Amino acid sequence: MSCVVRSVKIRGPAAAVLRVLAVAAAYWAGGRIGLLQQVVVEGAVVTPLWPPTGIALACLLWMGARVWPGIALGALLTIATIDTVGPATLGILAGNTLAPLAAYLMLRRVGFHPGLDRLRDGLALVFLGALGGMLVSATFGACTLVLSGSLPLGEFWPVWSAWWAGDAMGVLVITPLLLVLRRAHLPRDIRAWWWTEAAALALVSVAVTLLATRVSVSLLFLVFPMLIWAALRFQLAGSVPCAVLISVLAISAATEGTGPFTDRSMLEVMVVLQALNGCAALTGLLLASIVTEQIAVRRRIEDACAALAEVVEQLAPGDAAHLWTPLDDGQRAGDRGRPGRQGPGRPDRAPG
Repeated sequence: MSCVVRSVKIRGPAAAVLRVLAVAAAYWAGGRIGLLQQVVVEGAVVTPLWPPTGIALACLLWMGARVWPGIALGALLTIATIDTVGPATLGILAGNTLAPLAAYLMLRRVGFHPGLDRLRDGLALVFLGALGGMLVSATFGACTLVLSGSLPLGEFWPVWSAWWAGDAMGVLVITPLLLVLRRAHLPRDIRAWWWTEAAALALVSVAVTLLATRVSVSLLFLVFPMLIWAALRFQLAGSVPCAVLISVLAISAATEGTGPFTDRSMLEVMVVLQALNGCAALTGLLLASIVTEQIAVRRRIEDACAALAEVVEQLAPGDAAHLWTPLDDGQRAGDRGRPGRQGPGRPDRAPG
């Protein structure tokens, strides 16, 4: 019996250590990916999209604040790959650790659902998780560079803006992707046309985004119909990967200086790029949340009508059958895989 108790006591701390190490490894890996597309703004190295912030916030939403040491360790390892570790590292390390933690606490305060199945969840992630929480990392980082003498005071705001935008884009793009992937599953009774439409959406999105980001004429607005299509037909499972695709291809074009990013200063490139990435992420996330919420409301109404029909049937047998025909389990499962599918007796149209 004592052996069993001892093994349980060991298993708890060991699991906690493994969680911290896993978060640190994920943060470091995300940092290595983000540094592949780094740019220099006023002498400071920044990235248009910083994946570790999105990874850190997703880990906090999954496992709670207890994994914050993993974020700190991952941030330290990532900083060490960029520059030598010194006293100035502590300020940047503190900002990179506190920013996702502050975002997590604010989201928990407002009752955030990681499923992003309500409009309020999408708005909370945008304004509290991304735009609000990442003010911490940008402020700590830019102030640390100024205090250490690495950044002139007159160049504070350009660096601060680029830092904040990159961290915010990491939350807007990466956090929804990880939250969706964790809950992803194929609907039952899926039909062949679903795969056909999904493949068509992927191919068209790649082609349109390449066209919009590679031709010299400004056609960046062409990506938004793809996001609307993905959100209406596939909700978050379609709009979030579509936004990631747009962001990756746009960042690639921006760092290469091609298409609409030609003959622009680095600051102008960052403004155009972050405006595109931000609008794409906002459009896909919020529209998909609205559609998902409406589908859930419709199903609750159907369940309520079915329950009401049963009550009427009990009160007046034989009179309620023609008023309401509830969906069976197979139809409900198919409806989850076909956002435009409505219940019996109602026209087939997309929600919204």
